[in-house]
Amino acid sequence: MKKKYTFNWVIVVYTLLYTLPGPAQTIKLTLNESIELATDSSLQAFRAKNEYQSAYWAYRSFKAGRLPSLTLRTTPLQYQRDFTRRYDSYENIDVYRQQQSLYSSGNLSISQNFDLTGGTFFIDSELGYMRNFGENAYTQFSSIPLRIGYSQALFGFNSFKWEKKIEPLKYEKAKRQFLYSREEISETVISYFFSLATSQMEYDMAADNVASSDTLYRIGQERHKIASISQSDLLTLRLEAVNARNSLKNAEINLKRAMFSFVSFLNLDKKTQVELKLPDRPEDIEILPDEALIYAQEYNPDFLAHKQELMEAEREVDRTKKTSNFDASISASIGFNQVAGDFQGAYRKPLQQDIISFGLTIPLVDWGVRKGKANMALNTLNVTKISIEQKKLSLEQDVLMTVNDFNAQQDLISSAEEAMELATMAYNVTKERFIIGKADLNSLTLSLNRQNSAQRNYISALQNYWLNYYKLRKLTLFDFLKNQNITLNL
Repeated sequence: MKKKYTFNWVIVVYTLLYTLPGPAQTIKLTLNESIELATDSSLQAFRAKNEYQSAYWAYRSFKAGRLPSLTLRTTPLQYQRDFTRRYDSYENIDVYRQQQSLYSSGNLSISQNFDLTGGTFFIDSELGYMRNFGENAYTQFSSIPLRIGYSQALFGFNSFKWEKKIEPLKYEKAKRQFLYSREEISETVISYFFSLATSQMEYDMAADNVASSDTLYRIGQERHKIASISQSDLLTLRLEAVNARNSLKNAEINLKRAMFSFVSFLNLDKKTQVELKLPDRPEDIEILPDEALIYAQEYNPDFLAHKQELMEAEREVDRTKKTSNFDASISASIGFNQVAGDFQGAYRKPLQQDIISFGLTIPLVDWGVRKGKANMALNTLNVTKISIEQKKLSLEQDVLMTVNDFNAQQDLISSAEEAMELATMAYNVTKERFIIGKADLNSLTLSLNRQNSAQRNYISALQNYWLNYYKLRKLTLFDFLKNQNITLNL
């Protein structure tokens, strides 16, 4: 069994078949080909890809946020004409005076977040232009050729540090979740595949039963003429023929339903008819429970989800603790600035500019709101830890039980295959004996029922084998046939 995550020639051919207009197409599919189609073309596959792409761009945004950012902030033009209140020093009163001005400015800055402390470095340059109109018209240029600064929350919550821990974990979980979803799609298509295979088998058996019951009824009529069988046996043969036709009709209805479900899941044209080829008897694989459990703990996305959930709860505890006491911040910058009546003068002999700012926020009375939030976050963390442990135990138990079921299913397939061969041989012998008059009708009916039951059991054993195998692949993200972990390949 080979698992691929890229389009191959089979997928291309089938895609062309169901996209071309015209009458219904009939295609033949194996189990592996059905899985490849489902994991590449089904609606569930498109949804899984889009979910992964969303996580991918979220991670790209996080990585971009760790790089220096270049920003231009500008006011290209601001015109103002209004009456404004001014103080008249001669009259010692406030008066309204008309004001007309034109203003323009631009600031170019480079900033870099510092994850370790949660602060931000910046370098910027700024230019401003102002023109006043009226009796005292004048023009001014204001420049800051270069300024370097840093702002920092002294005792506050460092979101950058937590993002650096959580965001890569979220992206890794998204990659594994995408692989998990693909294996989940494989599980689903296996169910549809064997449901259709069972329906096709039931239809074939019903058709064979119709032909066989008609033949036996004609033979029974001839034997009744020579008093070889009773009238009751002849009526029973006729009843079997009628029931066989009714069973064929029901089997046809069930086959159409199973075909529609299978084709719809693969996202094929609704008119497509599929002929399935059952997989051969799978090779024996010995999977150790402890080995599977190690793979699950290493690759299963749920374990990363548990780790992410715990980190987010710890982040909330850290945030509420550091905001429950007091907040302090500092901002400092050093640079040059100048003001002049012309552009050249604004950059001539700039003066040093020093700005230092210290802020402090102290909660005096909040009636225990912050303390309550901190305690709630701590309790949530404790509940999260307990919940994660329960989820881990449940997942580990699921892995171990699936391994046991899979190993047991390999023996069941051997038994089911042998039983099917024996039942078929027994029915053929009984049928021949009935035709020559050496077997009664009850023996023939019992033999036929045993043959049909053995065929159903064999397909059921195959289905359970592959369902357990792909469930194990899903839980561990490990390919036990190739003996390697399943990787992302887009």
